[in-house]
Amino acid sequence: MKWLDKIPFPTLIIIAILLGLAPFSPQPHLVEKLQMLFDGTLSKPIDIFDLLLHGGPLVLLVIKTVRYFRFKN
Repeated sequence: MKWLDKIPFPTLIIIAILLGLAPFSPQPHLVEKLQMLFDGTLSKPIDIFDLLLHGGPLVLLVIKTVRYFRFKN
């Protein structure tokens, strides 16, 4: 996880926001794919890839934040 510690917070925040909200209209892919996941209609491989692509940076940001506050000396 040292590689994650090397990524600056501002960079990761910008990437998470941009990919999480892209495309900006009519509805962000992340919101659409999460709705499909909760509805049980997320079954196509492209949709699963889309969820991972758009949600991955947000997950990394959460992991980095937890690691930062847990191991802060």
